[in-house]
Amino acid sequence: MNTIDTILQMKDLTIDIKIDEGTLNVVRGVQLDIKRNETLGLVGESGCGKSLTSKSILGINNKKCNSKGEILFQLNPEKSVDMLKLNPNGKAIKKIRGKEISMIFQEPLVAFSPLYTIGNQINECTRLHVTKDKVKSKALSIEMMEKVGIANASKRYDQYPHEFSGGMLQRAMIAMSLVSGPKLLIADEPTTALDVTIQAQILDLMNNLKKEMGMSILFITHDLGTVAKMCDRVAVMYLGKIVELAPVRSLYKTPLHPYTNGLLGSVHRIGTSREKRLYSIEGTVPLALNLPKGCGFYDRCPKKIKGICNQKQPELREKSEGHFVACFACEHEEAKHE
Repeated sequence: MNTIDTILQMKDLTIDIKIDEGTLNVVRGVQLDIKRNETLGLVGESGCGKSLTSKSILGINNKKCNSKGEILFQLNPEKSVDMLKLNPNGKAIKKIRGKEISMIFQEPLVAFSPLYTIGNQINECTRLHVTKDKVKSKALSIEMMEKVGIANASKRYDQYPHEFSGGMLQRAMIAMSLVSGPKLLIADEPTTALDVTIQAQILDLMNNLKKEMGMSILFITHDLGTVAKMCDRVAVMYLGKIVELAPVRSLYKTPLHPYTNGLLGSVHRIGTSREKRLYSIEGTVPLALNLPKGCGFYDRCPKKIKGICNQKQPELREKSEGHFVACFACEHEEAKHE
């Protein structure tokens, strides 16, 4: 691992879940690195394994999930730690979880306990990771609430989650995630439940805090519009595998994988005529059970090559600087043009 440029690196991450019918291969050999001070987008349809991948970093997946591989987190320039080797309930990971790595969850109303005030729950993180002093801890919590744009924070500190609007509750969640000054923030679809105006405010807030605090962000979403606004690089995930990885401009300018093309084609663009229908990817993400040996996207792919794509798994290959794709059809088209 390059300790200068990289904050976290996943090596051949696999996650299996045993059920009565067999074993679900929900994450299959993910290779990813997150650089310092960058925002890496992880995109794909629901059921592709994005959330399970991110939760495995903190060791908060369900006990039924069997994770293998390596997740190397750079604690400091001299020391890295494999998160998968740490006891999910041990002291070592608790020192990292919430302090060095924080997470914003999809539904803040579910993440906050209705029995305690917002201030009490933010303060719990402050006292656990920053200071035991009650006065200083409360002051830091209120300061962070103000920083994320919660008006009259000292009064809001003593209110309960049900007294907050959706946008304000999301801001409170961000405050709780950032109050300890983490090196890496995992944002799992943080704006899904918000209206467009509030969504834009939250994205701007996250970008500003990232620059101010010098942290990295793993931004998980299925919305390619927010990816363009937020991310430096993008990893496209399908059926538990990374099928394309590229700088955000390169991905939008020259998408290579048929799945990526389908995702981009389904995004509405200003100026599109009413008569022109949005592109729709046929079918749905299959259940990750007893998967065939070929490409997982084979049955839905408009460019599939019978006898090749359904025979073995394509591996990520670099097609241009920093732009990787796992697709036999792309290689076939490239060979035709040579």
